[in-house]
Amino acid sequence: QVRLVESGGGLVQPGGSLRLSCAASHSLFSRDVSLFSRYRLGWYRQAPGKQRELVAVIFSSYDTTYTDSVKGRFTISRDNAKNTVYLQMNSLKPEDTAVYYCNAYSVPDDYWGQGTQVTVSS
Repeated sequence: QVRLVESGGGLVQPGGSLRLSCAASHSLFSRDVSLFSRYRLGWYRQAPGKQRELVAVIFSSYDTTYTDSVKGRFTISRDNAKNTVYLQMNSLKPEDTAVYYCNAYSVPDDYWGQGTQVTVSS
């Protein structure tokens, strides 16, 4: 079982920045340093009254994909040595307000964090 813990959320004014982190832990990671690198890692978000949506994904190849609304503003990255995935969010808008969730996927595993609240408001 992989445990994912998000951090870095909070309240920020429009135009501001936040950096989310998601640290993964598993007893096997210390035995096999390549295990974490095999996971596709993603950030999703869910705003009040809306369905959860994909924000950004980074593959084991380091290829990335973003939803259109965050392209050019958000950057996803990963540090396999630290078993961590990041989401740098710049030029934040009120419509970015949501709970942000970290996801780690590698067939058949599909793990989720508990989420971190991001609120963009003046």
